[in-house]
Amino acid sequence: MQFLNTLAFARQLDYKDSLAKYRDKFFYPQTNGKDVIYFTGNSLGLQPKNAQEYVNEVMKDWADLAVEGHFYANKPWWDYHERLATPLAKVVGAKTEEVSVMNTLTVNLHLLLVSFYRPTKKRFKIICEEKAFPSDQYMLQSQVRFHGLDEEEAIVEIKKRQGEHFWRTEDVISKIEEIGDELALVLIGGVNYYNGQVFDMESVTASGKRVGAYVGWDLAHAAGNVELKLHDWDVDFAAWCSYKYMNSGPGNASGFFVHERYLNKKDIPRFEGWWGTKKETRFLMKREFEPMENADAWQLSNAPILSVAPYLASLQLFEEVGMHALLEKQKLLTSYLEFILEEIDKQVESSFEIITPKERGCQLSVFLHGEGRSLFDYLMKNGVITDWREPNVIRLAPTPFYCSFEDMFRFGEILKAGILSK
Repeated sequence: MQFLNTLAFARQLDYKDSLAKYRDKFFYPQTNGKDVIYFTGNSLGLQPKNAQEYVNEVMKDWADLAVEGHFYANKPWWDYHERLATPLAKVVGAKTEEVSVMNTLTVNLHLLLVSFYRPTKKRFKIICEEKAFPSDQYMLQSQVRFHGLDEEEAIVEIKKRQGEHFWRTEDVISKIEEIGDELALVLIGGVNYYNGQVFDMESVTASGKRVGAYVGWDLAHAAGNVELKLHDWDVDFAAWCSYKYMNSGPGNASGFFVHERYLNKKDIPRFEGWWGTKKETRFLMKREFEPMENADAWQLSNAPILSVAPYLASLQLFEEVGMHALLEKQKLLTSYLEFILEEIDKQVESSFEIITPKERGCQLSVFLHGEGRSLFDYLMKNGVITDWREPNVIRLAPTPFYCSFEDMFRFGEILKAGILSK
């Protein structure tokens, strides 16, 4: 498609957009009396308007039924989280029994590593990407220390090539093959938070499995954003937060995946709790742990219903739209934003460098050569909610649920005005 940097062209794209109506299903912050252009769905998604209805339903059941809400609410609390499994499985490319919801992201990664990081004297090394999201770095460092290992020796970071802003798949696979039978675990962010790169999860997973390592993925920036086929790719485990592209609310409950080969096993190492034991015998208060036959076996405590409710509300929208439609719009919307950036770059003295490779989801990370924090501040004051990362990068995430093509055009006009106003 030949793009044009005009308001009329942007509105024509919106007119043809089958998902345009979903903008009205979200609340928008306002600046100067107008809805903002919201580019930070990669940090916190907008609130779906149906979320309040789901939370209010739980509050009413609590008021009317108190403890009996566990069994007699319209959506009984004791199995509330199970309603998320089927729609979540569609989002991440899994079987329903392979996914569940509990805790928050880093907590879940720690719990999953009880099962999937079992270092031995020979096989103890972990591969991750250079400068992974800090929480992943802290988690891995503390895991290897917990096992009495030296983090400098145990953690191997895949580096970018000199002068490049992205990782090459062949470098990741080469390092996996080099470490070979010393490798215990590959754990990488499926979409890098900084540059927005989507890793070749299928190829990396296959490579890790060939040398006998477990392979897991932190999908914080991937779930609800890019195509995932966790079951078919033979991924061992994964976890993701729900508050970015999945719009469930700040700090909300985390989803996780465990491949079916590890389900319904009593002998797998894991930390266990009451809510992971079989529903049929849970309230018999038996001494013996009988694991649920699905991923719920990794649950420890009963689900935080007030957190899970808005997640279920958001998943209703994912069910209506489907990942295929979201991905189709995402590709077109992000390409149009890229075009707008390139057009503005021709019109001003500053030079923009998009450091996000073509393997991407919604996010474009833009290096602002010749500009600084003042341009970011200008954008924020003029109704563009974006994200700043040191030393000089803004992250733009045009999410397909609630961003429009007109937003992309108007952003370009505000960006140009901010540069020319200096």
